[in-house]
Amino acid sequence: METKDVIDIFRQAGAVLEGHFILTSGLRSPVFLQKARVFMHADKTETLCKALAALIREKVPGRIDYVVGPAIGGLIPAYETSRHLGVPAIWVEREGGEFRLRRFEIEPGARVVIVEDIVTTGLSIRETIDCLKALGAEVVAAACIIDRSAGKTDVGVPLVALAEYQVPAYPADRLPPELAKIPPVKPGSRNI
Repeated sequence: METKDVIDIFRQAGAVLEGHFILTSGLRSPVFLQKARVFMHADKTETLCKALAALIREKVPGRIDYVVGPAIGGLIPAYETSRHLGVPAIWVEREGGEFRLRRFEIEPGARVVIVEDIVTTGLSIRETIDCLKALGAEVVAAACIIDRSAGKTDVGVPLVALAEYQVPAYPADRLPPELAKIPPVKPGSRNI
């Protein structure tokens, strides 16, 4: 599956939004990829995650014991990707502002791939890595449906992206004039 195919699925679902958005990372962008509009369609989600699972198999050597999703955004793609990999899916949740593996146990040495929806700065993946390493897991890779940084983000482990789709993102104090004129909207889930 090519980047164009992934973006076409997002467009078909009405998930490529234009305006002034505050991203989960805190950066601002004129484009927001509202993956919830894709994930509400099981067929579209299956198509994307099946392709992501195939890419993970191709790029990540050795066994995978678990797929871990950073909540909330990573829950659906982690689950669906794990289904195609034939391994359990678990997830981390924020507790006191930090990711915790609250509902599950993980064995020391377990080989894990983190599956995220969309990566911009990679913060959620890095926080998930910290959580899992503290529990003794071996994070062998991370994967995402879309890498908004087009390969520029370093998450600390190899990042497998189904699509690289770079769109502009700006710090709040360095907005271009045309974006500054539009009231911002924050559709992400970081503070949930």
